[in-house]
Amino acid sequence: MEMTERFANRLADVIRRPLITEKATRALEINQYTFEVDHRAAKPDIKAAVEKMFDVRVLGVSTMNPPRRTRRVGRFAGKRSQVKKAVVRLAEGNKIDLFPES
Repeated sequence: MEMTERFANRLADVIRRPLITEKATRALEINQYTFEVDHRAAKPDIKAAVEKMFDVRVLGVSTMNPPRRTRRVGRFAGKRSQVKKAVVRLAEGNKIDLFPES
């Protein structure tokens, strides 16, 4: 699958980190992995990045792009950084090792 020009040479810039929450941990049982991704990344970018980085077959990608949150510290107001979440569903038999054995 082709990636858009923005992320063609920077595969690691698409996926920032895996998200480890209660809901994301429960989704691991049904072969779904949750990642924080760049807010400009499209679904084909995310799919190609996961397939190349982890050597797995991706069946589907769902994304959530919530609005930026406002944060206030005293009289200073600002915005938190943009966060886009992607839930990646893998094919049967594929697995990503998020917690490597020591």
